[in-house]
Amino acid sequence: MSSIKQVQVTFDCADPERVAQFWAEVLGYEHQGCVAADPSGVGPRLYFQRVPEGKVVKNRVHLDVRVGTGLVGEARLAALEAECARLIPLGAVRGQLLLADEENESCLNMQDIEGNEFCLD
Repeated sequence: MSSIKQVQVTFDCADPERVAQFWAEVLGYEHQGCVAADPSGVGPRLYFQRVPEGKVVKNRVHLDVRVGTGLVGEARLAALEAECARLIPLGAVRGQLLLADEENESCLNMQDIEGNEFCLD
C-alpha cells in the first residue's frame, strides 16, 4: 500500500481566478491561474474550479488560517483582529468572534469573496 504525501484542496466557485488570487494573498501563496500554491511546497495546493451553481449552504469542511498559534488571551485576540483587518480590504467578510472556553482557544469566523467560510485560528 502506498503512502499519500500531498493533499490538494479543491474549491467550487463562480470565478476561479479571482478566488485563487484572494487565497494566494491570504496565505502568501503564488497565484497561478486557478491555483494558489505554497512557494515553499510545504502547504497544500489550493485548486479552484468553476461550477454553474452558487453556494447555498454552510461548508462541511473549512480552512483554519493559523494566525494565533501559541497565543492566548488578549495577545491571541489582537492577532486575530489584525489579520481580519488585513483581509477585509481583500474582500473577506467578518463573521462571529468565538471567545475561548474550557476546550477551545478564541477564533474568528470569516467568509472569502464567494462566501466560503474559514476561520482565523
